[in-house]
Amino acid sequence: MTSKETVKNTIKFKGAPRLPYDFPTHYGYETDFYGIGMSPSPDSRRSSGVDEWGSVWNSVGNTNLGEVKEFPIKQWSDLTDEMIPDIDDEKRWECIKNARSHAGDKYILANGISIYERVHFLRGLENTWADIYEEPENLCRLLDILVEMNIKSIKRYAEEKADGFIFCDDWGLQNSLMISPEKWRELWKPRYKKIYETAHEYGMDTFLHSCGYITEILGDLIEAGLDVIHMDQQENMGLKSLSEHFAGKITFYSCADIQTILPTGNIELIRSYCRDMKKLLRTDKGGFIPRWYSDPVGAGHSKEAVCAMCDEFLNS
Repeated sequence: MTSKETVKNTIKFKGAPRLPYDFPTHYGYETDFYGIGMSPSPDSRRSSGVDEWGSVWNSVGNTNLGEVKEFPIKQWSDLTDEMIPDIDDEKRWECIKNARSHAGDKYILANGISIYERVHFLRGLENTWADIYEEPENLCRLLDILVEMNIKSIKRYAEEKADGFIFCDDWGLQNSLMISPEKWRELWKPRYKKIYETAHEYGMDTFLHSCGYITEILGDLIEAGLDVIHMDQQENMGLKSLSEHFAGKITFYSCADIQTILPTGNIELIRSYCRDMKKLLRTDKGGFIPRWYSDPVGAGHSKEAVCAMCDEFLNS
């Protein structure tokens, strides 16, 4: 069974001869995935400098990502057609040409554009939360722009035979959702559904990266058409709780918890936790894809910790 078939069968709960995985090749491991994306990406997150939308980023330390320190949409009249990146610019798509031949038998995962994080990169977090109640029409106008950009990108990725579509929206705090679940269901759920329906129409599986406490909306995301949750934290929700409510209903694309497990450097703890993940998150037909966290230095993960995790996941 090829890498692509192994990932596909795991996501679809059709059974695979082994766990698919996404591990660091520069540490001597392999991956079943081949990532592609626009260049430049309208969802670029910088360590510093100004992005295409006009958001100003500054580094906050030894990490891959910075924080937005200056927001271009200070008032809604600042949202003009001119500031919206042109998703149809052919130069963006040159880097993905012939992706299928470059990927070989690997699973092609294509990158889209966030529809929550990008909003608060443009408006600021506090303004975004206020807009939910005070400026819903303008907020929805921006959301629909982002949705349409994703739909256009899905169609372009389909031309290169991409297998999956992913973007990032961290929705959780440590122990709750950032906004009320009711408002999330009103404003964001139908828009996720529209994106996911388009991806499925073009034969792609749907992935979402979202960290924090998201159990309140994970069932809704499944209803909207999410196939795979890319989740780097589990302990704030609990492996047993995630297993009880969601195992067999969605595929987990996850490393060991990046806050409470990997930073400890405790090799036996890491290995034991990985065994629990395999036991609790997957079924005998699939539902679990182990991966690594791609900014180990920023998160305080030693090479030894990462290797212990990868080795334990491979021991199955």
